[in-house]
Amino acid sequence: MGTIKEKVNKDIQAQRSKGLIEKSKIDQAFAKYNLNVDEQEVKEAVKKIIAEKVPENDTIDVKKFLLGSVELTSLHTTDTEESILSMVEKVNKFDATYPDLPHVATIVTYPNFTHLVRNTLEVDGVEIAVVSGSFPSSQTFMEVKVAETALALRDGATNVDIVLPVGKFLSEDYEGVADDINELKQTCGDVPMKVILETCDLGSLSNVKKAAILSMYSGADYIKTSTGKEKAGATPEGVYVMCQAIKEYYDETGIIIGIKPAGGINTVIDAIIYYTIVKEILGEEWLTNELFRLGTSRLTNLLLSEVLGKDIKWY
Repeated sequence: MGTIKEKVNKDIQAQRSKGLIEKSKIDQAFAKYNLNVDEQEVKEAVKKIIAEKVPENDTIDVKKFLLGSVELTSLHTTDTEESILSMVEKVNKFDATYPDLPHVATIVTYPNFTHLVRNTLEVDGVEIAVVSGSFPSSQTFMEVKVAETALALRDGATNVDIVLPVGKFLSEDYEGVADDINELKQTCGDVPMKVILETCDLGSLSNVKKAAILSMYSGADYIKTSTGKEKAGATPEGVYVMCQAIKEYYDETGIIIGIKPAGGINTVIDAIIYYTIVKEILGEEWLTNELFRLGTSRLTNLLLSEVLGKDIKWY
């Protein structure tokens, strides 16, 4: 026996399907896309890409590109001003020590460290990103999310990562999800905002696509797979579907959205797989460190070691 809310929602959906009441803007947006993803078809497509296309991208040039797409991240309960400063100093020294190699794209911290990063980062072109909006759960009052984001922006954040309110999404409160994302985008203004889908909690690839479409329509500048705090992170299949959603959204609106696989990217070949999927689905236009980012600090030393041909533990 369902809840009253479930019964009401079913009645509303039934009436909309019969044309008795007008479809919401979100329903109208969803109607433009095929949200019924064939999971077996996706698995086979990903398997084919990995087998046929990944080997040609296993090159030094691609690894250099990936190094420049990394978002160097510290999101630990034990973070201190000293540990964050140490990370920033490594970024500063890297630029001087390896002037011919790309620096990381971004430094990501909790919002309370924004001021410290802004005042100590010396490398031009490295973004200062924060996780905000009650990361990683997105479970708090909207006023708190807005205040946290606004304070981080005041302190110098140049990128903001928020989390899709997964509970609302799974309850099919799509308007509530859209309102949350849109209000935080209004707070961010021109500062790019990533929406983390937390794909491992969404239950299906169809839901991954629906969450991606909803996030983009609500104001996301990037969509990101995972917080890195849940049971699993990025998967090739999830990124494949997210890329499909970005492509279809671009074809529909002309708006370019970035992508960030994050969580569980443990090897260089993992990163090359995601690079290859983006290349095959979205094309060369997305292969810039402005549109393609990687959330994996542990990968930085591995990439650096392969590029230089010796074991390096810089970060």
